[in-house]
Amino acid sequence: MSMNSVCRKVAIAGLAIVAAFGMTGCAGQVPHPSGSADSASQSPDMSEAQERKIRGEVLDTLAEADKAKSPDGLSARLSGPALEVRSSELQIAQATGNLDSKATIPRDIAQTVIPTQSGWPRSVFSITTTTKDQQSKRLMVMNQESARSNYKLWGIVRLFQGAKLPKFAIPSIGADMGSADDTGLVATPQDTVSEYANVLEKGKQSKYASQFDDDYFRQDLDKLSQTVAQGMERNKGTQTQTFAPVKGQIAVMRSSDGGDLVVAQIDSEWTRAAGEGRESQPASDAERALFGQGKATSTMKVTYVNVVAFYVPPAKSGQKIIAVGAERQPTKVEAV
Repeated sequence: MSMNSVCRKVAIAGLAIVAAFGMTGCAGQVPHPSGSADSASQSPDMSEAQERKIRGEVLDTLAEADKAKSPDGLSARLSGPALEVRSSELQIAQATGNLDSKATIPRDIAQTVIPTQSGWPRSVFSITTTTKDQQSKRLMVMNQESARSNYKLWGIVRLFQGAKLPKFAIPSIGADMGSADDTGLVATPQDTVSEYANVLEKGKQSKYASQFDDDYFRQDLDKLSQTVAQGMERNKGTQTQTFAPVKGQIAVMRSSDGGDLVVAQIDSEWTRAAGEGRESQPASDAERALFGQGKATSTMKVTYVNVVAFYVPPAKSGQKIIAVGAERQPTKVEAV
């Protein structure tokens, strides 16, 4: 079989898995409001009306950028992984003429989780409704770094089908923001992210694999990796993926049931060597758009931004940590 034929089949298979990931993200469940916040000691400084105004301004900025298919001006209202992901999506849209439907963020929400903290930095977690075409609810994390700075969309994930999130207090009562080193859990939020990255990289061979419940994100990555491997092995090709948490890119909200809802950025590099003197080609339309007119060599390296949401249960609960939503986006494709 020719390398071009293999690459075409790999690309088609990759696209099928990406589409499957979008489908499995449908109909995510939102947290149910509770009547009290265990750790909240004061009333929130933000009202639901203020959250709605802030969110509207963020989405207006996104709409302008989407219409222009340009990331110019996004940094005024986006930061962190959300800025990296949307900038990549817009670069791809420039090449293809269309913005991926997974980039859609509904304007209506099912629930917002407002913190009681009056200091900075602080975060607001808001969960949207499903999209008009019944894609999953989105979990939005908006951060404010200082008293005079704008709230910015820092991270967004698509919730998985049937995901069970913890309970949070109603907005007028407010929830307590957590931190990367929260204790009283089966693992600290920071350890959770580091150990999950190890599981993504090593699979069942990871010493942390037993600490996590199975989830759609890992399943879909495994399927994609296996599909690509089947095409490459015919020509003695190889592939490796490495995953690493991004320092400081984590947001934590404490729930009423003693667990934490954690959202964090994990970057990854996927290196593919074609073998037998052949050229390594992009494995999806998104990768192809980012690679552009680059000259292919035997090896291709693709950098991905992965944003994952976890529920970390209380210590001694007998529960495993589980990923409840994720977003994955290629941001750089290069021949090496």
